[in-house]
Amino acid sequence: MRNSDRLPPRELPKRRSGRHRNPLSFDNWFGTPTLIMAVPGTAEQARDAEGELIGARMADLVRAYRPEVTIRFGHTEGHELGIEEALSDLEKSDERPLAGVVVPLVTAPHGGTNAAVAAAVASTGADVRVTEGLGPHPMLAEVLHLRLAEAGFVRADRMRLISVTARNTTMADGVVVGAVGGEGAVGAAGVTAVLLAARLGLTVLPADLENEASIEQVVAQLRQGGCQRPVIAPSALGPEIPAHYLADLAERHGARPGAPLGADSLLGKIAALRYAEVLNSLGVEQPPTAEELPAPVGSRHRPES
Repeated sequence: MRNSDRLPPRELPKRRSGRHRNPLSFDNWFGTPTLIMAVPGTAEQARDAEGELIGARMADLVRAYRPEVTIRFGHTEGHELGIEEALSDLEKSDERPLAGVVVPLVTAPHGGTNAAVAAAVASTGADVRVTEGLGPHPMLAEVLHLRLAEAGFVRADRMRLISVTARNTTMADGVVVGAVGGEGAVGAAGVTAVLLAARLGLTVLPADLENEASIEQVVAQLRQGGCQRPVIAPSALGPEIPAHYLADLAERHGARPGAPLGADSLLGKIAALRYAEVLNSLGVEQPPTAEELPAPVGSRHRPES
C-alpha cells in the first residue's frame, strides 16, 4: 500500500523533440565545430558604408544565436583575411567528428564563391563541411522588405489591403528582385519574389543582375502592367556586385536602385540554422532513449515494500 503522505517520484526532465523543437538548440558537446563564414569578394569590396567588414558584423550577429561556438570569417578573393587563413588549423582529429562548418554568405547558388571555397578546403585539407548559402529562405523576403522600407520605397508594415496604387510618387509600384550567380540564383530569387509580393501587395519579379537583357525584359513586363516607379532590389549582401554598377543599371532602365541586404540579424539567424542543420545530420541533437537515461536514485524512488 502506497503512503499518501509521501511526495510522488520526481520525473526527469524530458528534452523536446520532433517538428516543434527549436532547430537552433543542441547540446554542448566536446569538440564543437568552428563556424566559418565565406564572404564573397575581397575585404575591400566587403566593407559597408561605415567601413566595417560585413564578415565581422555578421560574426557578431551569429554569435547571438551560437554563443558557445568559435566563429570566423574569410573572403573568397584577395590576400587580406582570406578564406584559407580561416581554414588553416582545422585538421581532422579523432577527438571530434568534424572540425568546422563553412557557411557561404550568398543568398543563392553562386558559382564563383562555391569554387573558391572548394579550392580553399582542398588546399588547406581542412576537415569541414560546406553548407548551402543563405537562400532560398522565407526570411530573405523580410530582409528585402526592410531595406526597401528604409529607403522609403514601400510601407514599413505589411500591407493591410490589396492596392495597386502607390501612396505617393516616391513609393514603388513594382519591384525587381535582382539575383547574382546565374540561372540557379534567379530561381532562388523567384521564391523570394513571390514571398515579397505577398508582403507588399505589389508586382514583384526576379531578374539576373548580370544579364542586361534579363533586366530589360522584366522592367518592360512591369511597365506593361502599369508600373511607373520600378525599383531594383538586389537579393545579395553587397560584395557580389559593385554599387556603381547597380546604380548605372537602374538608370539605364528608368528604375531606382535599392540597397543590398548587408549584415542583418535575420541573415545571422539563417547562418546559425545552416550550422545547426549540419550538426543535426551528425546526430548531435538525437535525444537519448529511455534505456540511455540514468535510473533515478534516492529514498523517494525506492519501490514500496
